[in-house]
Amino acid sequence: MQAGAITLKHDALVQRRSHLDAGPRPPSPAWLDMKLSLSTCWNSRRHTCGRAMVEEILSLGFRSIELSHGIQSPMLEGILAAKERYHFSVSSVHNFLPMPVEVLADAPDCYEFSSHRSSDRARAIRLSRQTIEWAARLGAPFVVVHCGRVPLRLTAPLRKIVEDGGMFSREYVRTMMESVRKREENADVFVQRVLDCLVEIADYAGTVGVKLGIENREYYEAVPSEREFVSFLRRLDSAHVGYWHDFGHAQIKHNLGLLDHAQWLATIGPLALGSHLHDVQWPFRDHSPPFSG
Repeated sequence: MQAGAITLKHDALVQRRSHLDAGPRPPSPAWLDMKLSLSTCWNSRRHTCGRAMVEEILSLGFRSIELSHGIQSPMLEGILAAKERYHFSVSSVHNFLPMPVEVLADAPDCYEFSSHRSSDRARAIRLSRQTIEWAARLGAPFVVVHCGRVPLRLTAPLRKIVEDGGMFSREYVRTMMESVRKREENADVFVQRVLDCLVEIADYAGTVGVKLGIENREYYEAVPSEREFVSFLRRLDSAHVGYWHDFGHAQIKHNLGLLDHAQWLATIGPLALGSHLHDVQWPFRDHSPPFSG
C-alpha cells in the first residue's frame, strides 16, 4: 500500500499535554514517529477558533494534521495564523473546506456529484475546486472526496438484521441479495454522473499539484462500490486521482458481510494514496480509538 498519509480519525485520544509554549517537548512516543496525522474531526466541534483547534492537536505531539470536513469559514484565518507560527504540515484536506455558508452543520454530503439536480452537481464542483485551492495554499498534497450514492435504502435493513442477531439467517441472505439486485439495476447512471464531475475536478487538481483520494464509504449505496472501484478509477484515467482507504468504513462492510476487509485491502492497496485509521466496536460503532474494537 502506497501510504502517502495515515490519518487518525476517532473521537477519543489521550490526555492533553502541556501547552505549546510551555518549554521543550518530551520525546514523542514511537508511534508518533510514523508520520501519522490527527484529523480535526476529533476536535473541530469543540472549537470556533481555528488556531485553538490546531493548538490542541499540536499539544499532543502531532506535527501533521488533516483538516477534515465541518470547518466553517471563520476558522480558516486562525488555521493560517497557527500554520505560520508553528509550521506544522497539513497531510490532507477533506472535501468540503470550508463548509458552504448555507450549511450550518457538519454535512460533507450536503452536495453530491451523483445528485439528479444539475444545480447540486455544479455546486459540488465549485466547492471542490475551492477545497483544492485551499489544499494547495496550505501545502496539502491530497483532498479526500466523497462521491455520492445510489438513492436507494439498502444498508439500513441489513444493519437492523445484524443488530438483531440475524446475520446468518435466511432473512439476511434474502435481503442482501435483493439489495445487490437493486443496486446493480440502478447504479450505472449515478456512477456516470460522478465520473463526469470528477474529470473536471481532477484536471483542475493537477494544475495546482494536488491529488484526489476517493474514499470508500460505510454504506452499500455509496458510489463507487468496492466491486466498481478499480474499473471506476480506470475509467477516470487520471494521474491525479487514487483511492483513500478508510479502515473503519471497510470494517463496517466486513461486519455486514459485504466484503472481506483484508482481501479488499490487498486488492486495492496498490492504488491507495492514504488512509483514515479508526477502530470499529461490533458491529457498527466506528470512529473509536485504534485497538479498542
